[in-house]
Amino acid sequence: MASPYPLHTILFLDIETVSQYPAFDKVPEEWQALWRHKAEGLLRDKPAATPEEVYGRSAIYAEFGKVICISCGILSGHPNDRKLLLKSFYGDDEKDLLNRFYDLLHKWGSEGQKYLCAHNGKEFDFPYLCRRMIIHGMKLPSVLNLSGKKPWEIPHIDTMELWKFGEYRSYVSLNLLAHTLGVPTPKDDIDGSQVGDIYWTERDLPRIVTYCQKDVATVAQVYLRMHGENLIHPDNIEIKS
Repeated sequence: MASPYPLHTILFLDIETVSQYPAFDKVPEEWQALWRHKAEGLLRDKPAATPEEVYGRSAIYAEFGKVICISCGILSGHPNDRKLLLKSFYGDDEKDLLNRFYDLLHKWGSEGQKYLCAHNGKEFDFPYLCRRMIIHGMKLPSVLNLSGKKPWEIPHIDTMELWKFGEYRSYVSLNLLAHTLGVPTPKDDIDGSQVGDIYWTERDLPRIVTYCQKDVATVAQVYLRMHGENLIHPDNIEIKS
């Protein structure tokens, strides 16, 4: 089945997040109490664990985490010679990278209908970005702002949701879906569980950016595969500085 949206109107993206502090003992006291309360619900099935021990999981909650990288990609060209251009926004200053990403969305989305696509984007990437932008006092770009929009007007595409075909009981990882569909996965270095340590301990942000870009390329390939389109040749994946 062909894509219901023109491929050049879709921005594929992925984000990487970490806890706001390198360790629980560095967290301000009032936030420590808030995390302990939050962690109570997370530890019901693990009574032996403590809130301090699972502080790394705070990265997935916008109230306790922060964005350190946003990678995105746009398709161009003909079906037999399609290209994917990748660009990343990253750094320790979250507000700065969110502002730079906002500027891209504002310029890119200024003409015609545009769409965002991510794997599990509706449950994680899109709401996380909105919450962190609001926390920083930023205005939401129109492609992220769902206020007043009817369900069929929401310009968000989720490859995990597409794969469910209306069934809501299970989660499928991007890696599993890519392998299932025969999509090559270049991710051979790290996985999401290691991002926090690589950021806070190794201080190797470029390694995380590379990992994030690989995810975006995989999301784009999965989307193409699900819609009967030719995959992108690795030589046609470019990174814009």
